[in-house]
Amino acid sequence: MGILRLHETDNAEIEEFRRMLLSCAAGHRRKDGDDLRDNVPVISGAGNEDVLEKLVCVTSGVSYLGIAIVNQLLVRGYSVRIIVDNEEDVEKLRQMEISGEMRLTNSIIEIVMAKLNEIESLANAFDGCRGVFHTAGFIDPAGLSGYSKAMAEIEVSASKNVVKACGVTPSVRHCVLTSSLLTCIWRDNSCNGLPSVIDHSCWSDESVCQNKKLWYALGKLRAEKSAWKVAKESGVKLATVCPGLITGPDFYHRSPTSTIAYLKGVQEMYVNGLLASVDVNRLAEAHVCVFEGMKKTASGRYICFDRIIGSGDEIENLARETGINSSTIIGGASSSNRARFELSNQKLFRLMSRTWRCFNE
Repeated sequence: MGILRLHETDNAEIEEFRRMLLSCAAGHRRKDGDDLRDNVPVISGAGNEDVLEKLVCVTSGVSYLGIAIVNQLLVRGYSVRIIVDNEEDVEKLRQMEISGEMRLTNSIIEIVMAKLNEIESLANAFDGCRGVFHTAGFIDPAGLSGYSKAMAEIEVSASKNVVKACGVTPSVRHCVLTSSLLTCIWRDNSCNGLPSVIDHSCWSDESVCQNKKLWYALGKLRAEKSAWKVAKESGVKLATVCPGLITGPDFYHRSPTSTIAYLKGVQEMYVNGLLASVDVNRLAEAHVCVFEGMKKTASGRYICFDRIIGSGDEIENLARETGINSSTIIGGASSSNRARFELSNQKLFRLMSRTWRCFNE
């Protein structure tokens, strides 16, 4: 059984489904006193009360990371409510299912139209969900003109709203927020006494990010700090995942602005041994593992990477995939003056090792 039981040869049926889905999603708004589950358009699945215990919400479920998390949740038996804010995203989801990018399961997928700048809208969307994955990244809709300082402020506001909405939604028990490794590594390296190991306890310096105009790093840093502050005030159980550069099949074309924004300052990251990446599917597994672990003892921040880019072949691959000249990445660095610091993802490694069965095939 699949998420959508569509027959690609029947164009009339597909077109009718498209119109129905777009109409339902665009028109969804919960009225006071209504049960959200009765109003959310369901893409597929046979619903029952047991399913509701495994209902979770993913913001920006059509993004490169978002769809990977959705797939991981589906294959592990979760039902997923995806937040979208326009009809084009609904169409993207339908195309993903038809193309096979969205994995086939017997679970339920729901689509909800909601605005990340409206707490009430988010709370309505979260109603009935046991957990929320906030993955949304704000990028320049024009493409490669870059991640600006203004976008950083929007990201901060959205993260605060998501956690506040979790706090006022009785059904939500846990929230997992996607942050970035950049929130840990940008420090004033001229200072003496900096620890050589960078792990989940390390925080970037806002002034360093501002001075270097690292707006993506600044946005993620302020968004995560704001989320932790709101979570503490509202009693929300929060965990954050701080990934390196998100890679995988066609990653640059699927997520160009955030990729370029992440790589601003790439030469300094490379020289200091801090240029790390993580495959999108591995990162999605980590998100689900952290969420599962929160039901027991998992909490706090988790650094996530599976490769530290350092060899000549790795540099050439990154340059080829992103269009960045390899000399821009390495500059004048040599093997003798690299790797001033060491990245540690031991906290996440231990968690995933303890729950390895949740990642078997």
